Amino acid sequence: MTTETYRVTGMTCGHCVTAVTEELTALPDVTSVTVDLVAGGTSDVTVESGTPLDRQDVVRAVDEAGYALA
Repeated sequence: MTTETYRVTGMTCGHCVTAVTEELTALPDVTSVTVDLVAGGTSDVTVESGTPLDRQDVVRAVDEAGYALA
């Protein structure tokens, strides 16, 4: 099990949290996503997975939700 925390910009509300969570949980081996929302700032998104994730996969998933890694 691995845990990584990513910094995500542009999130402002619960809908943003849901969108990012859905995209990240769709990645293979992801077991948990926790978002510490900082509305209008840079939020911490912690992802637990069975194996280490490729950063580019995380970048694409967050981008698909409409946001960007800081």
